[in-house]
Amino acid sequence: MDDEDPDVLTIGRLAHRTGLPVRTLRFWSDEGAVPPVARSASGYRLYDAGSVARVELVRTLRELGLGLDDVCRVLSGRTTVAEAAEAHVAALDARIRSLKVSRAVLSTVAKRGSTAEETALMNRLARLSAVEREQIIDEFKEEVFGGLEDPRLRDRIRAYSVELPDDPAPEQVDAWIELAELVRDPGFRSRLRTWMELNTPVAGQARPPGASIWWARQVVQVVAEVREAGVAPEAPAAAEVLSELFGDTDRAAVLRSLEAGIEAQAERYRRLVARVRGQESSPDATEELHWLARALRAGEQA
Repeated sequence: MDDEDPDVLTIGRLAHRTGLPVRTLRFWSDEGAVPPVARSASGYRLYDAGSVARVELVRTLRELGLGLDDVCRVLSGRTTVAEAAEAHVAALDARIRSLKVSRAVLSTVAKRGSTAEETALMNRLARLSAVEREQIIDEFKEEVFGGLEDPRLRDRIRAYSVELPDDPAPEQVDAWIELAELVRDPGFRSRLRTWMELNTPVAGQARPPGASIWWARQVVQVVAEVREAGVAPEAPAAAEVLSELFGDTDRAAVLRSLEAGIEAQAERYRRLVARVRGQESSPDATEELHWLARALRAGEQA
């Protein structure tokens, strides 16, 4: 082929025609993506108009993120553009999920001011497999709920799960990190077990006083309205609220249950589970529960 022919392109002219650096074209040529169509008498690579089109295809596929090996497989006919695109979409999805996890971990680290050791732990917790996450929750369930005799509780716990979706939002990953740290804490498990024992009826007996506080949101709603009205927990009006809520129930038992739940961080646990699941959680009732505990203590001292 005559390298003086206007239809013949040296690598310099191909670079000028395509706007790409000579070194890039030389690399692609060496890898087989844009092979020369001939050699000059001096051994220089020569290209033609078809090479220009080939360079444009290689550039397009590379800009879309395909590796040069995949590009060569497309150009050689070993796979189609559609097949390569489908495989690359799957790879991108996996990469995006990984980046979301990384972003969530780094966001949590920045928010907490975590140490290097804490950062490493959070990263491990965030990247656990579904099986590993399930194992953490199962061990937690067995220690906290195992052996409790309430059949309704057993049915709920059997169906209980905390699962991250395949493509979790950053706030779900953040909530999972916090929840995993919490349920792996022996102190938290022990406190939650104590609280559960105070709230779980023994066979043949009625539900313990105060158990309904944690499951009946109307109790929290009543207290929220009273707090918003500016009623102090030690005020006479607070005593009227307690009578409305509990009647002649053993209030000392109610207070024990309530304080055990506060100490166990049951409200924090409930909200974290909802966030991991991507559910709309009811408002944080921590302040209402503290108000109620103060009102009950004030009633005992009256």
